[in-house]
Formats: sequence, structure tokens, C-alpha cells
Amino acid sequence: MAKKQILFECQACGNQQGKWIGKCPDCGAWDSFVELKQEQIKVLKELSKISNSPSVAVCIEEVVAEKFARISTDDKELDLVLGGGLVVGSLVLIGGSPGVGKSTLLLKIASNLAKSGKKVLYVSGEESKSQIKLRADRLDANTPNLFLLTELCLEDILDELNKKDYEILIIDSIQTLYSNKIASAAGSITQVREITFELMRFSKAKNISTFIIGHITKDGAIAGPRILEHMVDVVLYFEGDANKEIRLLRGFKNRFGNISEVGIFEMTSKGLISAKDIANRFFSRGKAISGSALSVVMEGSRALILEIQALVCESAYPKRSATGYEKNRLDMLIALLERKLEIPLGHYDVFINVSGGVKISETAADLAVVAAIISSFKNRPLSKDSVFIGELSLNGEIKEVFSLDTRLKEAKMQNFKNAIIPIKPMENIGIKCFVAKDLREVLEWM
Repeated sequence: MAKKQILFECQACGNQQGKWIGKCPDCGAWDSFVELKQEQIKVLKELSKISNSPSVAVCIEEVVAEKFARISTDDKELDLVLGGGLVVGSLVLIGGSPGVGKSTLLLKIASNLAKSGKKVLYVSGEESKSQIKLRADRLDANTPNLFLLTELCLEDILDELNKKDYEILIIDSIQTLYSNKIASAAGSITQVREITFELMRFSKAKNISTFIIGHITKDGAIAGPRILEHMVDVVLYFEGDANKEIRLLRGFKNRFGNISEVGIFEMTSKGLISAKDIANRFFSRGKAISGSALSVVMEGSRALILEIQALVCESAYPKRSATGYEKNRLDMLIALLERKLEIPLGHYDVFINVSGGVKISETAADLAVVAAIISSFKNRPLSKDSVFIGELSLNGEIKEVFSLDTRLKEAKMQNFKNAIIPIKPMENIGIKCFVAKDLREVLEWM
């Protein structure tokens, strides 16, 4: 009699072990290992055989570059993030916090594609047809080529896809579906992996472009095994506060384009629409106040002017907090101010906030952060006609940043008069530039 195979799987990351252990060696989760049934182990073996099928090596000079056919979603911001449009037969995974607008955006995109003549199937495992219909009425998304299906079983969804020649598939969401081949509950690691693999195989075989909505964990990562992000072609994340109008759609993986572009959307009564005029949404041009400095950051190919707000107050138990800015980098800048400029921040709370709900992912705003901290500490207002652009090193030197001319042109378009920068621009842009090589020079200018 064959020996029964025993396999345990972490329900947080998908790590597999031959015996039960208390703490996962990959993700560090406690008590997350669950013993897999024999049916589940059999499915995993079948998946590994398919994924590990041998292939023949081919000389790279003999390989013909494939040209991908793209479909416009009739939304310029989404097309920008996708790299020029939706690739036929691709899998796009979209994650984001609850209420940020994932379902709203995809229902509108489904309507746009259906109105262009594509046959679209919208599968929902969370809402009824009447609930989706109410949202469609609000978004003006009613069209004959858009079909709704409220189903949780993967096999029934695939049967529906075989009945009609659908070109677009939208899954809302992947964690609610289950497969009859697996005995575990919907949303488990094994279920998500099997369903995503089947959708990938079916989409590639039938040339169906598929959007998948994924839930996220409390840490902001898409729930389920990490392999989920490896299997799909495109991974997009929605960023932004559900209580604010502006949303950012940022690409983290794209096999058909770069991931530097960011889509900016605005939540209105008619759903998420492409933000047409966002140049002045992230800063104010009112009266000059202390603790506020302006900078220009690059989001993909576009420049955005952001307002950096700082609050410095004396405290017996100093705190450092940053919203929209990296906390570790803030600690470094505070240490730099104490060391180089001898500003005693050791007994002061320091709070940093980036207005508009934007998260800064580059270092060109370092100079503006430091300027805002000094302004708040000395209670000295900074001019609203000036922008601070520059990266700070550990020795207080202001380093160059990329696309400086593009940033200055955007500042000029928004009628800014002064710019504090590390080097002179390549061309005369018509804005007064103050070149500062060291942090002390900025302090003298202030």
C-alpha cells in the first residue's frame, strides 16, 4: 500500500513544508500552516507538471519579436499606465483598499469596451446583478454588449465563456471564487493559485483580455500567494484616501510596457474619471505660512507640484511621523539637521504631511522637507512663489536630480518665480534660479 503523502501549506504566503511548524520561515506568520488534503496535493502535482514542461532552446537571432495587439479602453489615464492600451490575451491584476474605486473603474471600462464593439463579461462574486445595475445606471454604463454574471464557481464561469465569443473578462474578485477540483474554502492559497492558473491558460488560449480584482491585506499587499503577481502580466495598485477625490493608479509590473507611468483619477458623481486638470490640485497659493514648502516631483513622464507640510513642537517624548513620505528618510534628514546645522530637534515632535494624499517615492523632495522643518522650527514663513528641488546626502551636500528642466517648466507654467536647485538648468526657462550646493546655503537664503 502506497504511503500517504503529508503536506502543510502556509495560508499567508503559500510556503510548503513536510511537517507542521509554528512559524512560517518565509513570511513569519504564526499558526498559519494547514494540512492539505490528498485532492489538493494531486492538483498541485498536476500544476507543477504543466509549469515544468520541458522546452527546446532556440538561438536568440532566430526568435521573431511578437507584436502585441492593443485595445484602447477609452480612458487615457488607464491606457497610459498599461503602456498604450490593453494587450489582447493579457491578465491585469488590480489591487487597492476597500472603497478606493476598483469595481467602479472596471465597470466603466467594461462599458467603454462594450460600446466600442467588444463583447464583455463582468463576473461578480460579491454583488448581485441588481446592485451592479444600480451602479451602471449612475455611471451611464448600460450597453447591449456588456453581460453580467454573478457566480462563484470557476467551472461555471468557464462554461459561460465557451457559450459566447467574449473578448473581455472582468473578475470581481479573485478571492471570492472557488474551483470544484479543490476541497478547500474560497480565498485559500490553493484556490487562488489554481483559479488564476486556469484563467491564465484560458485567456491565452482564447485571446481574452482579463481584468482581475484582488483584495489586499492590512500591510497593503494583494492577498493570496506571491505567485499570483508572478503569473499575471500586469499588476496595478490603487492609491489614495477613500475620503478624498484624487486616486492614483500605479503600475508595479508590466510585461508589455514600463512601470514608471502613473494614472490620476478623480472620483465624481459619475464614478472615476480621468483627472483633466490636476496641476494645481496638490498645493495652495494662499498666504505664506510657516511649515510649508513646495517641491516638484516626477510621476512617470509628468511633473507634479506638491506641498510639503511640517509641524515642529517641543515635547518631553519626541515623536517622528510622516504621511506620504518615507519615515526612515525623515529620520535621516532630522539627524542631518542636528549634525550639520546644529538645530536641536532632539526634544521636538516632527510631523510631515504631503498634501493631496500623494506618496513620494523619489528623493528630489528632500530639500523641500528640510525647508518645511526649518520654517516650522523657526516660525518663519516661506514664499509661495518658490519651489525647492534637490536630494540631500549624508554630508549635507545637495545632489542633482533627473529631469530638472521638465520640473522647472512645470513650475513656470504654474507661475512660480523662484527655484532653489542644485545646478543651473540646461536652458533658459524664465524662472529665477538660486543654485545651492550645500544645505547651509539654503539656510542663508531662507
